[in-house]
Amino acid sequence: MNSSSDAAVGTGAGESAAAPGAPSSAPADSSSSGDAPRRARVGLLPRILVAIVLGILLGLVMPEAIARIFTTFNGVFSGFLGFLIPLIIVGLVTPAIAELGRGAGKMLAATAGIAYLSTILCGLFALGLSLLLLPRMLGDASIGTLENPEDSAIAPYFAIEIPPVFDVMTALVLSFCLGIGLTLVKKGALQESFEQLRTIIVRIIEAIIIPLLPIYIFGMFLGLTMNGQIWTVIGTFLAVIVLVFGMTVVVLLAQYGIAGLAIGRNPLKMLGNMMPAYMTALGTSSSAATIPVTAECTKRNGIPDAIADFVIPLCATIHLSGSTLKITTFAVAIMIVTGMDLNVPALLAFVFMLGVVMIAAPGVPGGAIMAAAGVLSSMLGFGEAAVGLMIAAYIAIDSFGTATNVTGDGAIAAIMTRLSKGRVSGDLTVSQHEHVHGV
Repeated sequence: MNSSSDAAVGTGAGESAAAPGAPSSAPADSSSSGDAPRRARVGLLPRILVAIVLGILLGLVMPEAIARIFTTFNGVFSGFLGFLIPLIIVGLVTPAIAELGRGAGKMLAATAGIAYLSTILCGLFALGLSLLLLPRMLGDASIGTLENPEDSAIAPYFAIEIPPVFDVMTALVLSFCLGIGLTLVKKGALQESFEQLRTIIVRIIEAIIIPLLPIYIFGMFLGLTMNGQIWTVIGTFLAVIVLVFGMTVVVLLAQYGIAGLAIGRNPLKMLGNMMPAYMTALGTSSSAATIPVTAECTKRNGIPDAIADFVIPLCATIHLSGSTLKITTFAVAIMIVTGMDLNVPALLAFVFMLGVVMIAAPGVPGGAIMAAAGVLSSMLGFGEAAVGLMIAAYIAIDSFGTATNVTGDGAIAAIMTRLSKGRVSGDLTVSQHEHVHGV
């Protein structure tokens, strides 16, 4: 959960200033007189798609000497990513856990608990359906042990070892211990330090990792093409994308079925009222950027302003049911086509741990898969190439997962309305409203 200092992190300047349900003044501020007009920025998804297409096409004709430049970059980048992953976990999970101990008391705890339960149930649903359907859908598709491009068809010019400060499991245990400990003491310099560390980590993701991802994915697909594995990978992605989209529809119908029962409204009508938020999230791929629209749509469903203004900003960072569904499904698919052992107990443990990691995922497009990369490696044994494919697959349909996340936030708001039993004014004080708006 993000603090007020980095509220809508990764979603563009000025978003943190927009209170939920209020019209944002950011565009007007950024286009004030005397300022040169900004050039339109190309989103991450188009860049990733271009990188994939170029990687496939150029992989058919590119000389090995030039291709080695990109495998060299991939080796260095993946080493840096491996170094950064434990720091991402500590920098994001520790302050997220610490902040669960403050804020709006029982209502905060109840909302966080429902959001986590929703995320876990979606992950378990995706896991069960994937284990049932994907072996049949993928048929005989197999690429054996997925190799890193720098280890197979083309070799890098040089390699740089960047060992992490500590491993991923150590980072998780350390984050839990420190985060829980910080909830037991008065806020001081240590917690402020972790909040500053979170800001640093998110800025690194925004300024270095995300901009370089297209190059990394280009090199990954370049190597897969030169290895002759690319067509199996593409066929796998298409089949899984169809399954993921179908599951998101089922998840939203189930969430709003429960929400409709909770407040006595037509669930389909409620879901229809949330469509502006769904479409906005499709365009932005950011839950935080969609907060004002999500809050307004939620209020149209009869949710009190105090509930909507509390739940929607909070769930924008802790409720990632769609993201968990996507990551779980693609993880199972990659394990199947690479011949990895489908260890059900390990996959169950992965889903529960993924629910915790998703709470701390930054709000940048693709931030959820970056936060989950360490768990994929440590708990499922994914190598660098498998993690790279997960990143590419996740970002390719990132907007659909984000849209599922934010639309589900409206269902949680309805459930919280029922739990509040009409005593909304007693649940939130003015100071607590200010805290929640900055989450």
